[in-house]
Amino acid sequence: MDDWREAVWRAVPEGAEPERFGARRAFLLERVVAGDRVLDLGCGDGAFAAALLDAGCAVTMADVAEEALRRARARARGAEAVKLAEGGPLPFAEDAFDVVWAGEVLEHVADVAGLLAEVRRVLRWGGRLLATTPWHGRLVVATDAHFDPRSDHLRFFSARTLRAVIADAGFREVEVRRAGRGLHAVAS
Repeated sequence: MDDWREAVWRAVPEGAEPERFGARRAFLLERVVAGDRVLDLGCGDGAFAAALLDAGCAVTMADVAEEALRRARARARGAEAVKLAEGGPLPFAEDAFDVVWAGEVLEHVADVAGLLAEVRRVLRWGGRLLATTPWHGRLVVATDAHFDPRSDHLRFFSARTLRAVIADAGFREVEVRRAGRGLHAVAS
């Protein structure tokens, strides 16, 4: 799986802007404050980590792909970078973070429930999970192009299914709303 993840990242052009970047960055930055300890889970090239650093947050970037981390280290120099083992436990202590940001990550994960349980563990009491994922409602699923066999998406969420999997992981307050072609979730 590591080779496949690395190949995906080698295919992404350097400096490519993440999908729906402006709206997702606004969603994230509206929900953090300077001094927050933020885990950028599935950090990609570090675009969001750089924005978090500019907002005064203490940022830890984590990804399963070394190529993503290489790019992230160059883009967000003030953040710690950690390589994750796919499917393994998060290598962080309990209550280590105020916020976990999982922007366009959950759809790439085989064991979403296991990852969310780990996120719950590393969040402090009252901490927040902020997540975005593509929206897969009835109208979108009805199109032929929706399930592209070349996509690296393993999971497909509607607002209802995203809310349910987050709640099942032990989050008590879960808000999911549709934002254009994406879903935005806030959970604590």
